[in-house]
Amino acid sequence: MPAMALLGALAADAAVYNIVDYGAVSDTTRLSSNAVQSAIDACNNGGGGTVLVPAGNYKIGSIMLKSNVELHLENGATLYGSTDINDYIPVTTDYVSLRTVTPTIQLIYADKADHVAITGQGTIDGRGKAFPKLSWNDEGITRPHLLRLIRCSDVAVTGVTLKNSGCWMQHYLACDRVKIDGITVINRNNFNNDALDLDGCHNVTVSNMIADSDDDAITLKSTSPRLCEDITISNCVVSSHCNAIKLGTETNGGFRNINIRGIVVKPSADQSSQYFGYPGGIGHSAISLEIVDGGSMRNVNIGDITITGTESPIFIRLADRARPYSKDHPVEGVGSISGVVLHDILIDGAGPTGCSITGIEDHPVTDILLHDITIRQAGGQKDVAAPTDEKIAEYPESTMWGILPAQGFWLNHTRDITFRNVKVFAEQPDSRPIYVATDSPGLVTE
Repeated sequence: MPAMALLGALAADAAVYNIVDYGAVSDTTRLSSNAVQSAIDACNNGGGGTVLVPAGNYKIGSIMLKSNVELHLENGATLYGSTDINDYIPVTTDYVSLRTVTPTIQLIYADKADHVAITGQGTIDGRGKAFPKLSWNDEGITRPHLLRLIRCSDVAVTGVTLKNSGCWMQHYLACDRVKIDGITVINRNNFNNDALDLDGCHNVTVSNMIADSDDDAITLKSTSPRLCEDITISNCVVSSHCNAIKLGTETNGGFRNINIRGIVVKPSADQSSQYFGYPGGIGHSAISLEIVDGGSMRNVNIGDITITGTESPIFIRLADRARPYSKDHPVEGVGSISGVVLHDILIDGAGPTGCSITGIEDHPVTDILLHDITIRQAGGQKDVAAPTDEKIAEYPESTMWGILPAQGFWLNHTRDITFRNVKVFAEQPDSRPIYVATDSPGLVTE
């Protein structure tokens, strides 16, 4: 039985609950949800232990993880999500956020559970392509998440392969002490196919993840007043048609003390489908840092990043969309971005759009350091005027203004931005300057 340091509450000789002993069958024409849930319930009632999924193929609908339960998938074991929406249980939480205003459906769910884990070398396949997109905001409503944990603590997800969710693959909302390590995520079969969403979580480590997603890959959000705080993400390889590393779009609580390092961003090897994102298989951006619904971003350190093939590699955006997390809590005031360091970044094969750092009038992006960055981009552009429509309330996207006036960075409404040893090379002759700055006092280029 795998040892789990994070699950210290479980004794080394904790009981093992084999789902087959509770009636699960390796037959994807038969539903094993009740059997898996019975094993989880027995494990929880018995004081904790391991729910074992042996080698085989098992079909399930919604199951609910509970405290002190480790769901362990052996090598050769696959849990397949049912393709019948009636096998998914709508659940309601009293945690108020943008993403909990209606009942939601998911394959694996927990709320206020402690010491929970999903481990092993097996696979969970949501078969999410079976659930068509019916409306603009139907993720989690008519298209199930594969994994959703709310207000859980001491969480571990290690080793497993997660595939084909109906929308976001894994949503951790207001969770504490989360460890994600050595997982593989493939999510390219539907709309809103993010790879990882950390939402208002504290004390999180993510390491050694390989992810290929149609929508955003490594995504930090704040869909409630609870900020994302004290998070380290390292040693991952990710592909995305949209944004590879993204803080946003939802930002009500904001972000603080975020450390992201040792990430490879590359185009997907599979170009057979595309639902969102930039055409041609590359992403909108490699690094997007956004505050648009209030909240603040401070103490963000992103470095040792290797990027191939994104249209607008770096996008930093402070604006005023002001979308509330609930109708009873309107956003009051514009947020802030300060204390961000981007460093040791190598970018190859970028599109011609350029990068941008933009605030809005009287609300500048401040105190940003970018150093030791090399950008190789397509070039081939003539002079372009700076955008006059600042799109203050629009959805933030690195390509929202089209081709930018600078080969390197367009700055607008910023203060005290420093570029040190930042180099930009164009593959084709490009008449645009490296930097274009408006309302940006304290700009330093070294």
